[in-house]
Amino acid sequence: MAYYPLFLDLRERPVLVAGAGKVALRKTRGLLEAGARVTVVAPAWAPEFEKLPVRLLRRRFRKSDLEGALLAFAATGDRRVNRALALEAKRRGILVNVADSAPECDFLVPARIRKDNLQIAISTGGTEPRIAAALRRKIEERL
Repeated sequence: MAYYPLFLDLRERPVLVAGAGKVALRKTRGLLEAGARVTVVAPAWAPEFEKLPVRLLRRRFRKSDLEGALLAFAATGDRRVNRALALEAKRRGILVNVADSAPECDFLVPARIRKDNLQIAISTGGTEPRIAAALRRKIEERL
């Protein structure tokens, strides 16, 4: 599958992240760097989430959590919940990223390098994330 590369202006745009583990934390931090208004829904979360300027909902994902979201991230660690979120987001026309299933994603989050105003994104189309991460590290060393 060929993806269309795109940098989005997410300033003040609502984004839902379901899950609150390491993967969700990494995605949430990236969204906050882009200025998104992030809501995180999870029955429990890592303490780092409480330090972030996000809306925290301590419970399992509900379909209504998608109301008004521009993007959604399914990163719960529970395959059934991630799939249900993906199906509901697609039904509502909301673009979704599913942490444990690249084929269910409408978009992928690339390995990313930021230095001042320069931003480089690296993607393998979801097939080789370790290679993309290794390449990101090599480029960062060069910069």
